[in-house]
Amino acid sequence: MTDQPKKTGKFGPGNPGKPKGALSKTTKAAKEAIALAAEGLGGTERLIDWCKEDPLNERAFWTTIYPKLIPHEVSGPDGGPLQIQEVVRKIVDANND
Repeated sequence: MTDQPKKTGKFGPGNPGKPKGALSKTTKAAKEAIALAAEGLGGTERLIDWCKEDPLNERAFWTTIYPKLIPHEVSGPDGGPLQIQEVVRKIVDANND
């Protein structure tokens, strides 16, 4: 028996589909094209210069470009679930015992 998915064209046991996080050919090609364009436009040094040209450019970098690098999934220690704690805020009147 082989560990390769069945080529039935349907999802199910033995054919779970595309692995989580795998890029489609189109997405991969688009990312490669954008990376090549960025290098052709001056790469890292040009991006830094652009950010320094105008405060609005730097704001655009920090609010639009940089957040795309932050993972979208949040997990707890060692990849486990987040530990949720309940925080209760109680307002107490000091004049009433």
